[in-house]
Amino acid sequence: QVQLAESGGGLVQPGDSLRLSCVVSGRTRNSNAMGWFRQAPGREREFVAGINDGGVRKHYADSVKGRFSISRNNAERTVSLQMNSLLPEDTAVYYCAARLHYYPVSWTTGDMTYWGKGTQVTVSA
Repeated sequence: QVQLAESGGGLVQPGDSLRLSCVVSGRTRNSNAMGWFRQAPGREREFVAGINDGGVRKHYADSVKGRFSISRNNAERTVSLQMNSLLPEDTAVYYCAARLHYYPVSWTTGDMTYWGKGTQVTVSA
């Protein structure tokens, strides 16, 4: 089993930045592919960003490209999401997720095996 714990959410204004962190524990070898997803009220959970085990291959949803950046530190067992130029439409609960294999490269919610409990991000003036 893999346990994931997110932190770093909060209330910010449009244009601000926020950094989310996810601590991985348990069988960390089962977390080769890591991702961030989000779910806004009344909407389905959607992919935000993903990264492979080496931290080299990164993927982003079109809505966050150029504003968000995903990274991982395997020594510290953390995955981070740097969010810049935040917009009100970025308001959501953000979830950290993991699965064993990076390939095939697909980032639907059904592709992920392990999930954190989420952290709330609210962007409002």
